[in-house]
Amino acid sequence: MTHPSAPPPTATYRLQLQPDFPFAAAGQAVPYLARLGISHLHLSPVLEAVPGSTHGYDVVDHTAVRAELGGERGLRALAATARAHGLGLIADLVPNHMAVPAPMSLNGPLWRVLRDGPASPWARWFDIDWEAGHGGRVLLPVLAGRLGDELPRLRVTDGTLRYGRHAFPLRPGTEELPLPRLLDAQWYRLAWWRLARTELNYRRFFTVPELIGVRVEDPEVFEATHATVVRLVRDGVLDGLRVDHPDGLADPAAYLERLDTATGGCRTVVEKILTGVERLPRDWTCAGTTGYDALRHLDALFVCPEGARTLLAHYRAHAAPPPDRGGDWAVTVRRAAYEVLNDGLAAEVERLVRAAGRIAAADGGDHAPWALRRAIRELLVRLPVYRPYPARASGAARDAALLDAAARGAREAFPVAAEARSVELIRTLALGGTERADAARESTGTGGAPGEAEGAGDEGVGAPGPGGDALRGEVAAFAARFAQTASALHAKSVEDTAGYRHPVLLSACEVGGDPGRPALDPEAFHAYCAHLQAEWPGTSTVLTTHDTKRSGDVRARIAVLSECPDRWRDALREAGARPRGGPEDGPPGEPGAAPRGEPDGAPGAPDPVVAWLAWQNAFGLGTPPTGEPPVAERLTAAVLKSVREAGLRTSWSAPDTGYEDAVARFVRSGPGGPGAAVVRKLADELAPFLRANVLGTALLHLTMPGVPDLYQDSEREYTALVDPDNRRPARPLPALLARLDDGGAPSDLSAEKLALTAAALRLRRDRPQAFGADGSYLPLYATGPAAAHCVAFCRGGAAVSVATRLSLRLARSGGWRGTTLRLPDAGRWREALTGRVREGGAAVDLDELLDGAPVALLTAE
Repeated sequence: MTHPSAPPPTATYRLQLQPDFPFAAAGQAVPYLARLGISHLHLSPVLEAVPGSTHGYDVVDHTAVRAELGGERGLRALAATARAHGLGLIADLVPNHMAVPAPMSLNGPLWRVLRDGPASPWARWFDIDWEAGHGGRVLLPVLAGRLGDELPRLRVTDGTLRYGRHAFPLRPGTEELPLPRLLDAQWYRLAWWRLARTELNYRRFFTVPELIGVRVEDPEVFEATHATVVRLVRDGVLDGLRVDHPDGLADPAAYLERLDTATGGCRTVVEKILTGVERLPRDWTCAGTTGYDALRHLDALFVCPEGARTLLAHYRAHAAPPPDRGGDWAVTVRRAAYEVLNDGLAAEVERLVRAAGRIAAADGGDHAPWALRRAIRELLVRLPVYRPYPARASGAARDAALLDAAARGAREAFPVAAEARSVELIRTLALGGTERADAARESTGTGGAPGEAEGAGDEGVGAPGPGGDALRGEVAAFAARFAQTASALHAKSVEDTAGYRHPVLLSACEVGGDPGRPALDPEAFHAYCAHLQAEWPGTSTVLTTHDTKRSGDVRARIAVLSECPDRWRDALREAGARPRGGPEDGPPGEPGAAPRGEPDGAPGAPDPVVAWLAWQNAFGLGTPPTGEPPVAERLTAAVLKSVREAGLRTSWSAPDTGYEDAVARFVRSGPGGPGAAVVRKLADELAPFLRANVLGTALLHLTMPGVPDLYQDSEREYTALVDPDNRRPARPLPALLARLDDGGAPSDLSAEKLALTAAALRLRRDRPQAFGADGSYLPLYATGPAAAHCVAFCRGGAAVSVATRLSLRLARSGGWRGTTLRLPDAGRWREALTGRVREGGAAVDLDELLDGAPVALLTAE
């Protein structure tokens, strides 16, 4: 093994592997990426997945490298090509779930469990509640209708039960039974797909029944599911790992320790979404996160706080949504959380209710199921983070404080104080039992809420007596499942529902973003960077991923609207984006109301919120380069996904085709068609400021603490919307890079960004000590009337980055007006893009330093 002593990555480049872009295509891109300055290729999942998958997160076989990509031979050939050019490989690892595929035989372990039931040695693989009310069977919600209606489509062929594309194993000895009896005799129950919401009895990925949870907390399951990846690491094929969705695991910290031991210390980052001031647990054995926390800080730095507030006022005047349906962020999030718990995650809640009831009964408690259900819901909706970590002793105080705060609000949902004691039981169980809860209370100094009934704050699980070990195991299982459900709830209610219902500033409606606080000042950014350098210097940072709703450049463009909210309001009026009779012409209508007519000669929107969202998406997308799919096609797909995720008029599970057709017609005739001229005109007016944001976010991302992870094609101007738009095969630009290297001047923003990216990446590669764990981060502050518009820092005494923020506001206020920036006293500094030399220790006029571009990258000579 060579990886522990190998140098850490200086920059990674994400390639989205798929049948149309296999290992061989990635190999062809290696020379270009090496020249660009990348140190490691970051590959999407490489293990066997559902045939045709364009993402690879639907794993079906952990023992094999995906054949559609070229198999293990192709992966090893890619590794050899990368090594020959000085590059390493990092792969995405999916420990939380596997696919429930069609046919089921693709997933061998699951096939065996469905054939042999809970006695199967493979049953320990999957998180199945065999006692959930289906007669000891696994619910498979795959039927297009009710079982009685679908019976004619079921048949037995060659010892296999078949239904359309699906194939299911038969329990030995049942092959000759008549069909109704045969179905009753299986270890699974075929059901209408709609029953997944309330009846599913296996843990899944979020609300997706096609992805079943895997119990990697079991050592044997871990070894079986990780053997291939571990072998590839130990053979030197892979140099690093990205762990997908660690919050879905029962005990993320323990999992990471086991993974670190198995791989011999392989660099690992985790897709952990941090909220607010939340920090990554220090006892997690990893290099850091995948970078959504960096994304949030970079985006928010380029948002004007005053303009964002004005934009919110214009949005409310334009759309008039009720507070809980898009008008107010916090209230919208709370309502969305209740909806997700009552619908998409109802089965998960019921499993928690059953578990809590068993624990309470075993401990002599007396809690009605309705009270337990309410307590669980009220606690879950009030958690401000994705999940607590009950198995992590070092986080007991934090978890207790979060759950105490949630419990205070949850108790108010009970009209009778005695019934509210169910809240204390659930809180204690969520912390892992009495001992953990008491220890946490002592460390935080918290106790019961004032006015509680006597003993209400002490509700919990008593000391184990006969069967105490079993009870303790039940408590631990409840705590883990509560945490897993919390993470699914936060993702679905915040990212995938509220974020589409409150589209005030779409650049803030992103994974890890905070639409309620879309702007951060330079001090907050510098504090965050200092934290990364001190605590997590090896963490990844990103602007664009395969999961972002909009690419970094789209968000950078949209952020400019926070600097000119009145101009955006006027553009919408010019576009006729508001239906006749809208809020400014009469009484406001509720989102979801029927269309009320169109302005004369203008395309009509089904409702004003959709109009706002669609036009802002169109502005962010801009005019894509030649060769990309038509804007109308991409924008229509993205807006339709938005309205389905919002779930106000249509949804994935209950589509309203008439409404969706109206949305599609509006997009094609308006923002995705002739009406796009309005936003193109606005974009032309704002072009210098769009350029400043695109280049500014790129430079700061490439030079801030951490390891920049570039998404494919984002080294140039890259405008993409939500998947599948952002998962098209990569298109390297070796000819353009070669022309720039030969002294050619950038002809457009895309070439300008490529030149900036190459300069920054090569600097990181050539001076790794300045940017790595032993380097440093020093904020630099401008002096003068426009100082707040300058963001600058020095890395390791070797590089200085300077970016312009809120450039439109800067221009309106009269420009830099004598504002200066003093360069560190380290000899002479050379600008990477222009070659001009500056003296260290001197105050440089920003008007002169940034006369040709809104950014500057200087290196110490």
